[in-house]
Amino acid sequence: MQSVGRTALAQKIRHFCAFQERSHSEVRKKLLNLGAKGDTLEEIIVELIADGFLNEERFAKAYAGGKFRMKHWGRIKIERGLQNHGVSARCIATGMKEIPEDDYLNVVRRLIEQKMSEETEQDLFIRRDKVSRFLIGRGFEPDLVWEQLKREFGSIPRS
Repeated sequence: MQSVGRTALAQKIRHFCAFQERSHSEVRKKLLNLGAKGDTLEEIIVELIADGFLNEERFAKAYAGGKFRMKHWGRIKIERGLQNHGVSARCIATGMKEIPEDDYLNVVRRLIEQKMSEETEQDLFIRRDKVSRFLIGRGFEPDLVWEQLKREFGSIPRS
């Protein structure tokens, strides 16, 4: 690749990284789509890391905190998302610290209340099951969901 082409490519990818936090895999895919190959691709990634445009730990923190605060995802879904981005286990653990335990429990309780009030099913057993499936699908831990449901509605005998 020509040096002019490489410089333009590096500038484009810097802008891409400056817009929002990016994972290494996102940047690699973008560079491949822009036509970077081999040593040029690797050199640009090393430069991005050295210049602070690319940081796996910072990405993990931003991703975990953002997905929790904005989309109300649970820990399981967030961890899976970070793994899909190729983030290391150490950085995933660091990112997960961005979710305060009290806030996490409050979101679970608020989602339970919200979904229970929206659910039209009359049978409380079925309603509770639907709500639990919703929260588990959002990535919240099944044990935690059921614990909060039992705390809120007690143990419901099947009619």
